[in-house]
Amino acid sequence: MSTVNEGYVVDENGTRVGVILPMEDYRKLLEGIEELESIRCYDAAKSSGDVAIPFEQAVREIEQDRR
Repeated sequence: MSTVNEGYVVDENGTRVGVILPMEDYRKLLEGIEELESIRCYDAAKSSGDVAIPFEQAVREIEQDRR
């Protein structure tokens, strides 16, 4: 795990209400969140029991529904 160099935004009582991160750390966090979301979607699709269809067929069906 890499070290994150964060700063805090505090209110008038000294309570932390926000975080300031270097852009690179922020981008890494976003990439991690996106990867986890992809994994969750994959797991949901696998456990749904739905039958998989080829991508091209799915596109054709979507285009037909738009007509």
